[in-house]
Amino acid sequence: MATEDPMIDEPVIFERGEIVTVHGEIDYAKTPALRQQLLKITRAGSGVLVLDLHDVAYMDSSGLATLVETLQACRKADRALILCCLSEKVNGIFEIARLGSVFTVVKTLEEAKQAG
Repeated sequence: MATEDPMIDEPVIFERGEIVTVHGEIDYAKTPALRQQLLKITRAGSGVLVLDLHDVAYMDSSGLATLVETLQACRKADRALILCCLSEKVNGIFEIARLGSVFTVVKTLEEAKQAG
């Protein structure tokens, strides 16, 4: 079941936290709604927050900024944020922006469940 924003699936609970799957292209037009949903999920939940980005084909700088805000909100809520399943294109954006050392990024959902 999807939330009111079709870019994000309802969080799936696992023993250490929540998994949220993000869909589509994350650009300037879509980041306000994405930001609002991620901050709501961050504040409402507990434990590790895993963002599964396997279905994100494109992300611009506003998408990166949204993820940085989510990371900051997770830290304030004493939560870990883990990103997983990045496409080559999205992973390349993280490398160009030198954010690989800022975020915990893993290749698979199983790794994400074990990390953090």
